[in-house]
Amino acid sequence: MTEWHLERLRMTGGVWEGRLSGPANAVPPDLAVTWLGAEVACAQTTREVEGGWAVEVRIPTEVLADGVQTILIGPRGKEALCSETFVFGDPLADDIRSEVSLLRAELDLLKRAFRRHCAEGE
Repeated sequence: MTEWHLERLRMTGGVWEGRLSGPANAVPPDLAVTWLGAEVACAQTTREVEGGWAVEVRIPTEVLADGVQTILIGPRGKEALCSETFVFGDPLADDIRSEVSLLRAELDLLKRAFRRHCAEGE
């Protein structure tokens, strides 16, 4: 069995990008994207890059829903090589990152008000 590794590079404009690496001179496997146990898309292995192949996945719109959604990317019918999780809506309400973001916004508001108050007092 050949050893493949799929590394996430970035996500932009609804396209997940990664790098697939494996044995030298091997043909890259046909990659499928599954969500809730069903295949929802195909991953495109587009070109050879240093150390492997560039992989692109157009994220299907049905995956983008409230809650926590996870897609799996891997060879069709075999174990997933990579996963990506999306979190939207209410589950974020109690997330520490959203709390920190809210605190930063409130701190910026207070800083502006304080600076305005100091400028008016001179």
